[in-house]
Amino acid sequence: MTTQRFNWQIWAGFLLSLAALLSYPFVFVRFPVTRDFPWVNLLLFAVAVVLLFWGVRRAFAAGRRTGSKIIGSVLAVLGLGILGLFIFAAFILARQLPASAGAPRVGQRAPDFSLADTSGKAVSLTELLSIPVKGKAPKGVLLVFYRGYW
Repeated sequence: MTTQRFNWQIWAGFLLSLAALLSYPFVFVRFPVTRDFPWVNLLLFAVAVVLLFWGVRRAFAAGRRTGSKIIGSVLAVLGLGILGLFIFAAFILARQLPASAGAPRVGQRAPDFSLADTSGKAVSLTELLSIPVKGKAPKGVLLVFYRGYW
């Protein structure tokens, strides 16, 4: 009688796909390099799909029990479903977010405001537009907004 070894590939693939799904909102969304395009999560999903493929091949190998084939199929379908959910949420639903109605458009004049600069001094937009640069009045102001540390 031969003993059947544990099919770790199918379980590792399923758990890795679950970790790839959950790691994006809890870890990788904090960093702009992984928030803007979830390349780390896609890499984790690629490894998970390879493990799922190997696990399904092993589950359907000759001499395996029916329970192994059923569990392998269910875990593979769940892992691929998780991948589909992630792709749908990250690449389709994210594009359907409404645009900000109150934000100024590119080239549109910004409303006057006053904010603190890096030294804590209050600076207004009209003040920036009135301070001469190299003896001439400035033509415009480039506004760069940083997200901050919240």
